[in-house]
Amino acid sequence: MYPRDPAAVAVRETPPRRSLKEALGRFLPLSRDTAGVPLGRDARLDMFRGLALVMIFINHVPGTLYENFTNRNFGFSDAAEAFVFMSGMAAGLAYSTAFLKERYWVAAARVLARARQLYFVHLTITAIALAMFAAAALWFGLPDVLETNGISVLFDKTPGALVGLPLMTYQLGYLNILPLYIVLLAVTPLLLPLGLRHPYLLVAGSLVVWAVVGVLQVNFPNFPGNGGWFLNPFAWQLLFVVGLLCGAAMKQKRSFVPFNPMLFGFAAALVIFIALWMRIPAIGAAGRSMLGEINDLGLPDHFTWFNKSYLDLPRMVHAFALFYVLSSLTLIRHFAASRYAAPFRLLGRFGLPVFATGTLLSLFGQILKSERQPDPVFDGILLATGLLLLLALAKSLDITTQMRRESVAAKASATAATDG
Repeated sequence: MYPRDPAAVAVRETPPRRSLKEALGRFLPLSRDTAGVPLGRDARLDMFRGLALVMIFINHVPGTLYENFTNRNFGFSDAAEAFVFMSGMAAGLAYSTAFLKERYWVAAARVLARARQLYFVHLTITAIALAMFAAAALWFGLPDVLETNGISVLFDKTPGALVGLPLMTYQLGYLNILPLYIVLLAVTPLLLPLGLRHPYLLVAGSLVVWAVVGVLQVNFPNFPGNGGWFLNPFAWQLLFVVGLLCGAAMKQKRSFVPFNPMLFGFAAALVIFIALWMRIPAIGAAGRSMLGEINDLGLPDHFTWFNKSYLDLPRMVHAFALFYVLSSLTLIRHFAASRYAAPFRLLGRFGLPVFATGTLLSLFGQILKSERQPDPVFDGILLATGLLLLLALAKSLDITTQMRRESVAAKASATAATDG
């Protein structure tokens, strides 16, 4: 045998060098035309929706060590903003084609049917939640739980509460997202046709409404209590509207907000700075002091503070910056489609049943923790059990859905064979 030529070996075995554009392409979309536009079903939406559901579940069992690791500890916004934005995206994906191709009232009826479904889900989980807390007080000697989450209003102002429950003006604590979503879906037949024809006009109008209601503190009434809704639809509609337009654009294989290197750099820097603000006390104190000084100059609180009910400017800006950064990273798209993200995708595909069940499980977790001191082991077992139950629910729904599809396909094949 002849000795191997080292030079030849080097030529054969040295991997080809990647260009800078190819290397960056693994992480960032480098084309304005393709940024954020999936070729098929976008796994990112399912993954992030599932991740938001996990965060919401953990946050809704307060007082655990593990809530310190959810996204609300690293930014001004939290999983609620993500949930509403992605709900808008899902609505845009689901209904935009109907408003383009079908008669208006047919398309509108589809949306309103979904809103009606959500309304009855909200009433159902509210009734079950009240029964859970009442049972804890009656049978397990935990009367104090009736003083939490606004439940005492039902006993102190019973006639008003019974009116407020179906009107959604009386909402238990931690059961605030579905009423917001129901209202936003109810007006989607007005928003989506305008957005499909004049998207930037819709965004401008949405911004004006958000700004005016924040400055004037306009809100839906909280009857029979005082104040307004915890998640104000007049303010939170901005997140939903932008999500709606993003979803409609995705349905048409385009991006509503194309990738721009300068915009991406600014958004990424903002997300990183806000994370440092949240984690480093000195930076946070300096930032709050700066916002306080700006507020003293006469700028309304809506633009300088962090009120969740009115989606104040810092929360809103952080949410949109975070969404833009995450949607721009090719790495995120690859991860979302990987097997590692499969549990989150599974949860996200069945968002409504997982959310409704997760809400009840989190309230049950609150009852179990009501007489206990924080315990990382107990809390970990509690949260892990709840998440495993949610995964089991989603998996069972996935299997049922697949069986239904196979049954329909088999019937179609049998019909075709008979006709042939």
